Amino acid sequence: MTMHQQTLLLFLGIGILLSVASLIGWALARRAGDKPSPVVENLNARIKAWWVMVALIGLSFLAGKTGVILLFAFASFAALREFLTITDTRRADHYALAAMFFVALPVQYYLLWIEWYGLYAIFIPVYGFLILPIIAALRGDTTRYMERVAEMQWGMMICIFCLSHVPALLTLTIPGYEGRGLLLVAFLVIVVQSSDVLQYVWGKLYGRHKVAPNLSPSKTWEGLIGGVASAVLLGTSLWWITPFSPLQAAGLSLVITLMGFFGGLVMSAIKRDRGVKDWGRMIEGHGGMLDRLDSVIFAAPIFFHLVRYWWTV
Repeated sequence: MTMHQQTLLLFLGIGILLSVASLIGWALARRAGDKPSPVVENLNARIKAWWVMVALIGLSFLAGKTGVILLFAFASFAALREFLTITDTRRADHYALAAMFFVALPVQYYLLWIEWYGLYAIFIPVYGFLILPIIAALRGDTTRYMERVAEMQWGMMICIFCLSHVPALLTLTIPGYEGRGLLLVAFLVIVVQSSDVLQYVWGKLYGRHKVAPNLSPSKTWEGLIGGVASAVLLGTSLWWITPFSPLQAAGLSLVITLMGFFGGLVMSAIKRDRGVKDWGRMIEGHGGMLDRLDSVIFAAPIFFHLVRYWWTV
């Protein structure tokens, strides 16, 4: 099949799954009657949000490489804004913050667009990490200087650098897979995000033993094992849209779902430290942008570099 045929078939399958999920959610809500269940309401809110997200990703795919880069550049902007709202910045940090939003972010995605791997791979971890504290130091405010700079650097790494590795998949040249980078993006997002949903479902059905009750009380070992195993099976079944064999697709699915899980734990730890439940309210039923992308943020760089090392020329 051509890439367009594979993409259409993939989105058709997603549409069917979401339609079935919507019908199940409607039936459960109707069965609850006048006594709505918080679990059912949360499930239906997640399904509605998934319709919106799939529609946005589909539109970006129609626009090709530029559309996907613009979509994730916007996601980075929104995520960085959410992250910085819970940090303790001062007036002296305004120039450094402006540099993050209006220099680091657009330059990183421009380097992706022109496919300059040698620079986009080090632009933020090297130049951003060195220049940002210089800008902050020149303002002369030393109050909690190390804490403030560390928070800004951490936000820049999570929200810009790590997230930019999703569209970076479009820059990889894989023999026999030329021009199909969009399907790699779809594989990563579908597997990681499905793992999140499936962990939630398995946890609600069979969850008994907490993984890290102080970080995320809703995460259970039963949910983790069931969700990861289900997502690995899903990723294996999607090998036909990738350059991987079924066994390779299974191995990569296992790695990215586990990284996604640990990403969720890390981001939960940050939220607990700051006393907030969600990063924002951008997406109904899902919280903010970071609440949806926390697992992708941690999985994307690992997936990108594994594919680049083992499959590219």
